[in-house]
Amino acid sequence: MHAIQQKRDRRINLRTTPQTETLIRAGAKVRGVNVTEFILESACTRAEQVIADQTTFRLSPAQWKAFTAALDRPPQPKPRLKRLLAEPSVAESR
Repeated sequence: MHAIQQKRDRRINLRTTPQTETLIRAGAKVRGVNVTEFILESACTRAEQVIADQTTFRLSPAQWKAFTAALDRPPQPKPRLKRLLAEPSVAESR
């Protein structure tokens, strides 16, 4: 993981419960790394997954065909959605 191999000059502070700390320490011990290394590795792996989930998806040829057909269909009016969007939001003053 490239972020872990670079010079570490930033600090992230965490607060946790005793149970979570115990769990993290146990995971680090099983992996044979220190707690910092374990947390960084775990957090970076999860961040990469979350980002990839927002940017990449895989489809079979049949799924791709159905997906592109749906994109090519003309939009259909949605009266209930139009009414909903015409209402003031909870953030707007009434």
